[in-house]
Amino acid sequence: MPKSDIFRSGALALGLGLGLTLAGAGTAVAADPVEGVWKTQPDDGAYAHVVMAPCGAAFCGKIARTFDATGEYASPNIGKTLVIDMAPDGDGQYRGRVWRPSNDKIYIGKIALQGDTMQLAGCVAGGLFCSKQTWSRID
Repeated sequence: MPKSDIFRSGALALGLGLGLTLAGAGTAVAADPVEGVWKTQPDDGAYAHVVMAPCGAAFCGKIARTFDATGEYASPNIGKTLVIDMAPDGDGQYRGRVWRPSNDKIYIGKIALQGDTMQLAGCVAGGLFCSKQTWSRID
């Protein structure tokens, strides 16, 4: 194949690839407002950065980094799922489960999301009694 044909076929392939990429960019699905990195409220003297991401049809939050009064530390809980199967319930509300590392218990979980603030509740007795935390979006 002559050199000029190689350049033409390469340019055609590049053009097609770029066109398909741009066409796909217009169909990208927007992230759910709960997705991202959140800073927890301190609990028993420590707090964490939690990454909220899709897990099936719901959302889960994994501990990415941990901090205490001395700064960042390597907690054995890094990588563990703290927010479990939170399903959207409309109007910034989510329902699922939450794990509290300090007592290793799982509770009924509720999220109320408003902008860059998340109210996370862990509840017992069918949701009658809840302990709440306020988380703030980092990213």
